Amino acid sequence: MLKQRIVTALWLFVVAGVGLFVLSGNAFTAFTAAVVLLGSWEWANLAGLSSAGKRALVAAAMALVLFFMYSSGAVLAAWPLWVAAVGWLVNLYWVISYPRRVGQWSSMAVRLLMGLWVLVSAWVGLNVLREQGAIWLLYVLLVVWSADIGAYFVGRAFGQRKLAPSVSPGKSWEGVFGGAALTALLAIGFAVGMNLGLIGGLLLLVATVVVSFASVLGDLLESMLKRYRGIKDSSNLLPGHGGVLDRIDSLTAAAPLFALFKVLGS
Repeated sequence: MLKQRIVTALWLFVVAGVGLFVLSGNAFTAFTAAVVLLGSWEWANLAGLSSAGKRALVAAAMALVLFFMYSSGAVLAAWPLWVAAVGWLVNLYWVISYPRRVGQWSSMAVRLLMGLWVLVSAWVGLNVLREQGAIWLLYVLLVVWSADIGAYFVGRAFGQRKLAPSVSPGKSWEGVFGGAALTALLAIGFAVGMNLGLIGGLLLLVATVVVSFASVLGDLLESMLKRYRGIKDSSNLLPGHGGVLDRIDSLTAAAPLFALFKVLGS
């Protein structure tokens, strides 16, 4: 299993690196669309569709939505990022109220709609950040990784207060704040390296800490849906690593929200 995980991680690193930082323009848009389509196929399972054929239909419908977004120019628009901001506030409410408010989102239709605003806005966020410069795409990835690494080590060392025991018993408030502290250090270092100045640095610091919390929410949302469905992974597309959504769940929240901060600061 360990060998399988390492092999999968290596080719994922190469494919993601080329796709995210070598490709640009339409090629980048197509690459990220392919990732979103795989994610939508898995989300159909989270929504309650076990049949491969029905899940494929959901992915096909998502392809039509992405084509409309691309052809209308909405793939680089700000309004999907505002939809993401509102949508993730709703997701936050559902996560913190689980399992008391399950009835509000348990229907297949609501869960499919949830996937629409999560995945489409994430796609838009990635493309907006790529247009702003590959450095900002790299930065949001570093924020997600730093939040995860900080949460893991601080949580293991000091974690006492459970963050969301009904959703993800292993996460603690201490871990979340540890991740936020590490991302704050990242923001300070980046601001100094990029010569953003005092105001620019402070704005980046605030945006980074907010996005670090959002990345945790992205993870919790998928955990909640998997727990409700009684499954461990979103799929087995990535041997030893689960599914695509298991790898990008934090990014689905972080990318559109950080992109919105960037658009507002431009």
